[in-house]
Amino acid sequence: MTDYEAETAFLGEWGRFQQQVFFFLCLSIIPNGFTALAIVFLADTPPHRCLIPAHLNLTDAWRNSSIPLEEENHSGALVPSKCFRYKLDDMLSFSERGLLPGVDVNLTNVPKEGCLDGWEYDRSVYISTITTEWDLVCDDRWKNPLTSSVFFCGVLTGSFISGQLSDRYGRKIVMFVTIAVQTVFTFIQVFSSSWVVFCIVFFVVGLGQISNYMSAFVLEILGPRVRTIFSTAGVSLFFAVGYMLLPVLAFFIRDWRMLLLGLTLPGFLCLPLWWFIPESPRWLLSRGRVEEAEAIVRDAAKKNKIEPPSVIFNPSQKENQSEKTTAHNICDLLRSPNIRWISVTLWLVWNTVTIGYFALSLNTANLHGNAYFNCFLSALVEIPAYTLSWVLFRWCSRRLSLFSTLFMGGLFLLFIRLIPANLIYFAITLEMIGKFAVTTTFAIVYAYTAELYPTVLRNTALGACSMASRIGSIIAPYFIYLRSYSISLPYILMGSLTALAGLLSLLLPESYGMPLPDTITHMQQFPGCCQKTSYAPTHTEEEENACERKSPVVP
Repeated sequence: MTDYEAETAFLGEWGRFQQQVFFFLCLSIIPNGFTALAIVFLADTPPHRCLIPAHLNLTDAWRNSSIPLEEENHSGALVPSKCFRYKLDDMLSFSERGLLPGVDVNLTNVPKEGCLDGWEYDRSVYISTITTEWDLVCDDRWKNPLTSSVFFCGVLTGSFISGQLSDRYGRKIVMFVTIAVQTVFTFIQVFSSSWVVFCIVFFVVGLGQISNYMSAFVLEILGPRVRTIFSTAGVSLFFAVGYMLLPVLAFFIRDWRMLLLGLTLPGFLCLPLWWFIPESPRWLLSRGRVEEAEAIVRDAAKKNKIEPPSVIFNPSQKENQSEKTTAHNICDLLRSPNIRWISVTLWLVWNTVTIGYFALSLNTANLHGNAYFNCFLSALVEIPAYTLSWVLFRWCSRRLSLFSTLFMGGLFLLFIRLIPANLIYFAITLEMIGKFAVTTTFAIVYAYTAELYPTVLRNTALGACSMASRIGSIIAPYFIYLRSYSISLPYILMGSLTALAGLLSLLLPESYGMPLPDTITHMQQFPGCCQKTSYAPTHTEEEENACERKSPVVP
């Protein structure tokens, strides 16, 4: 394969072409900030209690005392039960006889029953959520985190399928197909008739998450000096913009169906970008489609007002244009020991980072204070986090940057366990610092992973890492669910896993200052230790490339 960066150096680092492509790519990722975390408001659980039918002939005293008091797990204070009421037949009997609760009748002796007539929800914050519509509380409260998990199961499946399709059929077509899938099915979701239908459609919406392709796309189009800025802070900042707009939109639209409808529009508006975003020339070259790649580069030169050379790519590459190359797949990530251990280590790191990121993001509705402000604050924290990720990625070691942010994030989450219950705002501050560190790691690990893998496997590798990480995002809602048993247990688990993943990341090879690998033989060695050597073509590599050109395409 040709040296793409050397042969396209005449385009410059940051001309009109690069600016246009990057800006449009980033616009397409804003809807992901809505969709990925919309469940915070779509499935929030407002205060509730058992419904007492209005037609019952109960005195005001018995109606006001119909809900037993129980001890709250977090504070130990007595609060009205959310899942039980005093037995209606007994209350009716006491009410008809003129007995007063707590005076003539000892309430501790009155039998209890479940919410047989449904629940009464506090409507001061939400008009409706999927929790209030389908009563996902009490015995069915396990369905609430399952809703989020179903979405991330869709993301996992989409990552598995789309990553390989993107490396085989192109970055552009797969990206826009997933945008279309996400937009159409989000709209269908508005008309879901049951919780099961909602989950099925939510699974398909998860297939449309495309953030894992942005890093590869941007890395392949931008120059080496500029790509570190935009593969970390740039793309991620646009995701954060969508995340920040989510609580603003949710504040004004309190009905979950109307909110979901409002979140569908940005994805629909991104579809016309098809005519403004080209295919990745680097990918086209890796598939032997030299004329198409050259046409895009010449168009880029025209937009940058630069006169291209008469011959852009190596003539020998053109001779091989019609020859078929080997189609790589996800199995290549495990084929040799070196790439296998890099892949396994990255899968573990991605999985842990995703647990921390999504668990902390989904937990904003449970924090003390206004849910909209807490969600906005959680999104706002990501802006400096992504800025720091650029600083670290621009001037610091990739491996040490990943280790330091992971390890410090784990420590801050563990410190929350030591905070007294009355220092609520200090605990929230520590949680936001932990979210800051984990978010910084998230931006770094995306770009770092794209640098470690070669062009022929880059999107497959990113898709596989994203797929592996979705195991973490699938179980992340259940980390928050553990709050019902112990408020500190989620932080202990997340903090421990995050700190350990930081230590594990030290085994990865260094990619700072290294050219992007084009073939598997260009990859760095595992474990990385302190060695950093630039690859150079060898006879072995030339033989491998020759074999690739002669091998038939795998169907």
